[in-house]
Order: sequence, then structure tokens, then C-alpha cells
Amino acid sequence: MNSPVLIACAHGTRNAEGQAAIRQVMAEIGELRPGLKVVEAYVDVQEPELGGVVEGLPEGTAAVVVPLLLSTGFHIKVDVPKAIKPRPEVVAARPLGPDPRLAELLATHLRAAGLKENDGVLLAAAGSSLPDGSVDSEEQARLLAELLPNKVRVAYGASAQPTVPDGVASLRAELAKDGGAGRVFIASYLLATGYFHDQLAKAGADVVAAPLLPSKVLAEIALERYDAVLERLS
Repeated sequence: MNSPVLIACAHGTRNAEGQAAIRQVMAEIGELRPGLKVVEAYVDVQEPELGGVVEGLPEGTAAVVVPLLLSTGFHIKVDVPKAIKPRPEVVAARPLGPDPRLAELLATHLRAAGLKENDGVLLAAAGSSLPDGSVDSEEQARLLAELLPNKVRVAYGASAQPTVPDGVASLRAELAKDGGAGRVFIASYLLATGYFHDQLAKAGADVVAAPLLPSKVLAEIALERYDAVLERLS
């Protein structure tokens, strides 16, 4: 029996470096699982659009949409279900985050950027208008805090509060109140460079760590999400 197609569905970006990073994840999924058909799709900005990809599958073709997204927001709750609704043989996996391996990756990037014990960390997520997205980001921050002695807080690039600039200011005030001279580090809880990551440099932090990619960890998690769906359906 052939394995269902894995539709790797990313948000989409106009940033060329970000596009290359996402396509690298898709390539790594294929490298880790030889013989598995991996198809790219996007929910915004880029083509091919997810709905068109699903519609273009041969009739009766089983597929699993694996969102290359970090939290449960509008795209997961609305766009993906809408795209797969006409095809009952196409199902969706859960997003990549929250996950302990992402926390380890974030911690690695922070340490590489020079994080010290007296510094504060602001996990900067893209943000969602739906509460589930904030819940997921807060859980990711909790997982990160388990790995670090630092204060870890959360802020958002859009659609949720606090904003990243407000989060930076609040954390800086919190560090000062405690009598410390620590710096504010932003942990970029974003897959790749692009509009949201570029905005982090303007938020007033002392240091902005690198986004999650490049790392094969994302491909490993994506395959785990795919396998979890198959296990559920078996």
C-alpha cells in the first residue's frame, strides 16, 4: 500500500531567503523518508495555494496536510479545513509547535547569540487573532523556560497582545526592578527570515537571536506529525 502524499503547507513569504529555508525543510522531509511523495503548498503570499493543490490531486488520492506553522491560529482553524473539506481522503496534521525540540533549538540560538544568566528572554511569535495561538506560544515559552535560568516572557508580532516592542519594554522594566543589569534578548519564534523577523530588530531589544531555520529538526517534527495522523487513522 502506497503511503499517503505529504502536503507540506507553509505560510508563504516574499523574502527569498525565507522561501529557500522553507523549501529546504520540504527537501529534508523527502530525504528523511525516501519514497514518500512530498508536495509543497502555501496558505498565503506564495503559490501553489493549498486549496488548488488539494483540488489537483487525482481523485481518491490519500494525503496528509502537514502545516509548517508553529501554532494553532486562523490558518489551522479556518484555511486548512476549508481547503480539504471537499476531499474526505485528505486530512490535516497538527502544527509543528509547541514542541520540546523547538525549545532546545531556541535555547541553542540564544546561547549562540551570547545569552547570560542575568539576561531576560522574550519569545517573539507571529501572533494570531484566535486564542489558541497564544496558548500554543505560551506553552512553547514554558518549555523554553525549563531549559534556561532566565526570565522568559512572550510577545507577538501581530494580532495579539503584548506587542513585541511593549514586551521588550515590560521585560526591561522587570529586570531593572529586580536590580539587575541584564539585557533583553528576543528569541525569534519564527521559521525563517522575512517581514516579521525583520520587525524584531526595531523592537528595542539588545539582541535578536536567529529564527529556527535552518535545522533538520523541523523536518523530523513534520514527519512525526504525519505519522501521528496515519497511526490515528489505522
